[in-house]
Amino acid sequence: MRDLRALADALLPVAASAGAAIMKVYDGAFAVERKDDNSPLTLADLESQRIILESLRQLTPDIPVLSEESAQAPWSVRQSWRELWVVDPLDGTREFVKRNGEFTVNIALVIEHEPVLGVVAAPAQDITFWGAAGIGAFRRDEHGAVAPIRVSPPASPLRVVGSRSHMSPETAAYLAGFPPHEMTGVGSSLKFCLVAEGKAELYPRFGPTSEWDTAAGQALLEAAGGHVTRMDGHRLRYNCRESLINGDFVAFSHPSVLSRAP
Repeated sequence: MRDLRALADALLPVAASAGAAIMKVYDGAFAVERKDDNSPLTLADLESQRIILESLRQLTPDIPVLSEESAQAPWSVRQSWRELWVVDPLDGTREFVKRNGEFTVNIALVIEHEPVLGVVAAPAQDITFWGAAGIGAFRRDEHGAVAPIRVSPPASPLRVVGSRSHMSPETAAYLAGFPPHEMTGVGSSLKFCLVAEGKAELYPRFGPTSEWDTAAGQALLEAAGGHVTRMDGHRLRYNCRESLINGDFVAFSHPSVLSRAP
């Protein structure tokens, strides 16, 4: 079994370096290209990826990497992977382009389809979250202070987070079955982080996401005592099939949060 604590310690400076490269671009003028799916791409995405991939190759040369901005290995190759890094070098590029600070660097370790270690860094806010199975979850603030974090029991009104850029009618219909709630729109994996640190209890997501969008956030939230499941109640898992697209899912702090789900 991998030493998850040692790997987490090694990943923190990697995420910090990637974040610094992102901020160097963010603080200046930058061009925005469009990928095949019309999602934005900037130099910050590519510089962050370069740093992360080079660092992971040195840290664990035996573990393959699945990254949004790198060429994807075919399923015939991936299906033999028992361990893999799942990386989004810049999650929330739309938020990056809007310059609202709600973007993250996501690095996750997946073992036997389960996310067991996750680092989520928010470079514009100078905050980093990380967590690992059997170890717990932590937050380092802008002053460098580190504190453990834990999910909260359901509040009244229920605190819900959703996507700032991808809010949908399906989300509104789903939430109609819940008791009174407060809804906050947040970009990138910061939604998982808010649930993990006890500032929200529910994050429903309808519509497609990719595995690199969720793996680090799920590992963090589960390490903090929370849950991430598909709508049928089964845990979100990774590298199980040819498609890298997740279905609808819900992230929540405690099973009682879903007691009045539709």
